[in-house]
Amino acid sequence: MLIIIPSSESKRRPPDRGRPVALDALSFPELSEMRARILDALIETSAGPDALRRLAVGPAMGEEVARNTQLRDLPARPVLEVYTGVLHDGFDAATLSPEARRRATRRLVIASSLWGLLRPSDRIPSYRLDICARLDGMDRLESAWRTVLPDVLAEAAGPRGVIFDVRSLSYQAIGMPTGLGNRTVTLRVAQDADGGRLASSFIAKRVRGQAARHLLESGADPRSPQALADLLAGRWPVHLDPPERPGGHWIVTVVAAA
Repeated sequence: MLIIIPSSESKRRPPDRGRPVALDALSFPELSEMRARILDALIETSAGPDALRRLAVGPAMGEEVARNTQLRDLPARPVLEVYTGVLHDGFDAATLSPEARRRATRRLVIASSLWGLLRPSDRIPSYRLDICARLDGMDRLESAWRTVLPDVLAEAAGPRGVIFDVRSLSYQAIGMPTGLGNRTVTLRVAQDADGGRLASSFIAKRVRGQAARHLLESGADPRSPQALADLLAGRWPVHLDPPERPGGHWIVTVVAAA
């Protein structure tokens, strides 16, 4: 089983000291070239006079943008200690049981606009890079990552088992696993019993994090979309929809209380 969660725009401040990121030590070394290219472009963009506009942030983010210029030197720490925000609060990595934490090392990947894909053990600095940013000398980040991520995700998924993707559409745009739609399940969060009314962004993010945590804590390894839906049904009302077209992915809708 592979669980894909997104990164977050919200991050903890970097610690005062510690080793910087080692690009060649990160998981998925086949992404190293693209990571270095995007990192260099982010540093250059962040030092420019139009940095806020290009990074799609307001003046309140000025300190974080300035910190981007030091990304190769800032102290790094484990990925799940960096990200905050509603989804990661719902996931609550710090309180995972020891068993769930061990499962996460094998089953969890974190999708990032800067790093592509990461494992929980990877160490990174805090940074600011929205998926919609426009970096100096680069096209859209979504299209850049789609040249490499789909195949890497497919390899990470292995030959069997479900791929549970709790990312929003904007993060799914950087790449879905190549050729594995029949095993891929994305999450939709609704707020009424028939699934017609979508939950608010806040509730949806919280449930996405909780759902990923629920699977890790369960210890189960569902081998089909239906088995995954049955597992989630132990906590929420759910219904499962098959792919709308050949090669498409399954959608599990979770009905969440406000």
